[in-house]
Amino acid sequence: MRFDTKIGIVVRADLALWQKLNVTAFLASGVAGGGPEAMGEPYADGSGNHYLAMFRQPVLVYAADGPGLAAAHARALARGLETALYTEELFKTDNDEDNRAAVRAVPAEELRLVGLAVYGPRNGVDKVLKGLALHP
Repeated sequence: MRFDTKIGIVVRADLALWQKLNVTAFLASGVAGGGPEAMGEPYADGSGNHYLAMFRQPVLVYAADGPGLAAAHARALARGLETALYTEELFKTDNDEDNRAAVRAVPAEELRLVGLAVYGPRNGVDKVLKGLALHP
């Protein structure tokens, strides 16, 4: 099935594996929290156990260096696409309030990005992520 929207997550390639996984999880939660249109229906197994809903479409994960992340971020902002971000400073905080304060303290062009999620129309997301490789 081809979707009219796309979810792309970009992580900085030089992060430790645990950091890549952590950043990807946080960024995915940002897309999920952005609106119900990204989400499918809850699951249930044959025994009647219920499970949380997940995205209604695949999530593509890309790798980039710092400049590649910064360029994708600038393109996403210019196109007005829904985004979530993760900066280096967030590895030093331990709660949501401090996370938001750490991001708010830095102008957009100076953010030290380690990850970015983008959600929106397929063609717009493709243009934002152009030139980035899928994560190996």
